Formats: sequence, structure tokens, C-alpha cells
Amino acid sequence: MNIERGLFQFDLTDYHAILGVSLDADAKQIRKRYLKIARKLHPDSLRSSTDEEKQQANELLSKLVNPAYEKLTQEKTMTEHMVVLRLRGQQLGRQSSTLELQDETAKSLIGNNNPITAYTSSLQKLAEEQYQSLGNVLDITGQISELNLAYLVNTTDTAASTAAPTNGSKSAAAPSTASASPPAPKPKAPPSPRQQREAIIDSYLNRARQFALKRDYSRAILEMREVVKAHPTNAQCHSQLAEYYLQAGQPTMARIHLERSTAIDPDNALAKELNAKVSKATQAKAAQSNSKSSQSKSRGGLFGLFGGNQK
Repeated sequence: MNIERGLFQFDLTDYHAILGVSLDADAKQIRKRYLKIARKLHPDSLRSSTDEEKQQANELLSKLVNPAYEKLTQEKTMTEHMVVLRLRGQQLGRQSSTLELQDETAKSLIGNNNPITAYTSSLQKLAEEQYQSLGNVLDITGQISELNLAYLVNTTDTAASTAAPTNGSKSAAAPSTASASPPAPKPKAPPSPRQQREAIIDSYLNRARQFALKRDYSRAILEMREVVKAHPTNAQCHSQLAEYYLQAGQPTMARIHLERSTAIDPDNALAKELNAKVSKATQAKAAQSNSKSSQSKSRGGLFGLFGGNQK
């Protein structure tokens, strides 16, 4: 089930196009659309269809629709996906004149002064047809992805395209080719794997920071554990996780990740800052534990004089 149009041609899976929802769709809209598609592809809705059509519907649901819904309804994967889209949109926005689009509607969207209205209207029409005929699903999904691509490029490049050169010495009646418009910017290379990785890590760090500001350290820790699992050699992530463990009153776990951070990058600033705090908290917790142990033994000895807790 390969699609080679729109955002798909840039090694991206266009989950929004698969579900036929806009790039600005919220969770409620995504769920409503998914349920509509799922009902249409369900075996109960295909009782009069051939076995081949039922198999095709099952593959569309299991290989395209369900994975797309899962990606767009999980906060982490949704955030990561939108980060990657924004990065790619910034790159493609500077190469809009070289984009290859087959759909005329998508072509007309490039440079449209009212992209939201045109995009929403065109997308709605395609979405209504998308899953009407199983044989046309991939083609229409490709058309929707071209719309998404054009919309992404248009909305990303708006600020750059609206800047017009001014020159008081030139009249509008006698424009000069050299001064009428600025030179076209050189195409930028697509975001490197490293840039994409850093953007994704930043999204985790930002979410964790928001939870920490609310003193919800358990969720901040969960966010950082996820990113550390995916990027185990990132010293800053280990240091940040150590800080949240420390704030949550778990200095032992903080020490573990602090040591990992230092092993990866001995010069990590946050690790150096936390080192003394973690040591102090670890000592305080050890002293508290020893004090409780001593009290327990003392009570045990006193009870021992009278035979303990015998029933």
C-alpha cells in the first residue's frame, strides 16, 4: 500500500491524509472521523461485498487506518509527528517553486491569499469520497496529502512571501527587474536526522518541564524515562531525569542517572550542579533510615524484656 504523492514522497507517513482530516484537526474531530471510517470498513458493512473486497477493507483498516489513528491520538507520537512536519514544512516552504504536485487544487493552494478556506473546502470534498470505493482509497489519500503539503508550505512560507521590497526612487510604472523582487533564497537542505532527533528530544523536555512546574514530578519522570529509553546516550536527558527524581524525593534514582550523565559527558553543566544536592539528599535519607532502624531495634529490645508480642 505505497503512496508516492504529497508528504508521502518525502519519507513521511501522512497520518492526517489517511484519516482524511486536516492538519489542524483536534482529538475530537480525529476520533469522529476514525469511527466513521472504521464502520465503513467493518465486515458487517460489507456483507454484500466479495471476499476480495473484504480482505482489502481489512488491510486498509489494519495497515493504514488503525496505525494512523493510534499515532494521532497518543500525545507523545502526535507531538513528535507535528515537530517533524513543521521542520519539513520550513524546508519545503523555501522550495515551493520546485514542488511537483499532480492535483490542480493543491497547485492552486500554493500562494493562495486565503489558504485556510480553500484547503478546508477541498479537503472536505475529498474526504467524503475517500472510502466510498475501496479501489480509490490510495489515490484520494494521495490527493489529500498533496493538499496537506501545499497547505503546510503556504502557511509556513506566508511571512517570507508577504515581505515586499520598497524603493522610493523607483516608480510603480517603471519597475526594474533587478529591484522588483529580492533574489530567491537558496533551497535549504532537508532536516538532518540529528535535527529531527533534537527536535523530538526538545518536545519531551518541554512536556516534562510543564509537568514539573505543576509539581507533577511523577509525570515529568515518565516523560524523561521515555526519552532516555529512546536516546540512552544523551547526557542532558539523564541529568534532567536525575533532577526530577531528586525533586520527587528519590535521591537514589537521581544518583543513578547523574552517574550515567557524567559518564557520557563529564562537563555537563546540570550534572555538576546537581552533584552536591544529590549527595546531600542521599546522606540525609540514609541518616533518616538509620534513625528509624535504631528506633525499631530499641523497641524490639524493650518488648523482648517482656516476651515480645506473644499472643
